[in-house]
Amino acid sequence: MAGNLPTGMFRGALVVGLLSLLAACAGVARPEASRLPVVTDPAPIVSGTMRRYQVRGRWYQPAEQPGYDETGLASWYGEQFNGRPTATGERFDMQALTAAHKTLPLPGLVEVTNLANGRRIVVRVNDRGPFVDDRIIDLSRGAAEALGMLQAGVGEVRVRYLGRAPRTGGGTALRYAEARPPDPAPRTQPPSAAGSYWIQAGAFSDRRAARRVADQLGDRATIEGNRDDGLYRVLVGPWPDPNAAERSRQAVIARGYADALLISAR
Repeated sequence: MAGNLPTGMFRGALVVGLLSLLAACAGVARPEASRLPVVTDPAPIVSGTMRRYQVRGRWYQPAEQPGYDETGLASWYGEQFNGRPTATGERFDMQALTAAHKTLPLPGLVEVTNLANGRRIVVRVNDRGPFVDDRIIDLSRGAAEALGMLQAGVGEVRVRYLGRAPRTGGGTALRYAEARPPDPAPRTQPPSAAGSYWIQAGAFSDRRAARRVADQLGDRATIEGNRDDGLYRVLVGPWPDPNAAERSRQAVIARGYADALLISAR
């Protein structure tokens, strides 16, 4: 967040006012439902925000990253920073769809997908952070609420860079989790592929209890069918490598499943 950066990074930045929640702000063509916004009047990169900088002994080098597409943990920040200047000089509005990122151009737009429930939004990146090693983006309170992440505090997301932001606004909600189809028959075992990894959120003797947990954890959650021990296991995945799986495990733990396990496909 902006409060962690050297003051020199904010010189020359102009306060452009509170950000709009709507994609119909100046410079953004109104998208159709679930379509990405089209920026017709991109804002220039704010002077000073692309310089190499240091926080807590670690150096960061902002850069243009047109192919940026990363999965990791997201956190959110709110009232304690509300109204303070961001790295672009804009005032932080905790209810607007905005975010902080360590190295993407400012201001920029990114698509953020909550992997636990499929919700997807576009946010305006106008600040630097989060300066915690295992987190890739810091969301405003409004963005976290739109993604269904307020209670968990931390969640696993996919972040995709869309390009330069408009002069104001740009944030919009694209898709919310839809109603799940009727409860399918439980799988006898999870889909497997060599080298893939899963998170076991819990094991239940009641299939309905397992289904409730799977519904809460989103589209990546499945139920492993009744085996010899009579238990139904809720699995989240798959993930291609143990590092991605561990990030998912931490996100599942943050949602209240402290005994979540990392397992490999059989």
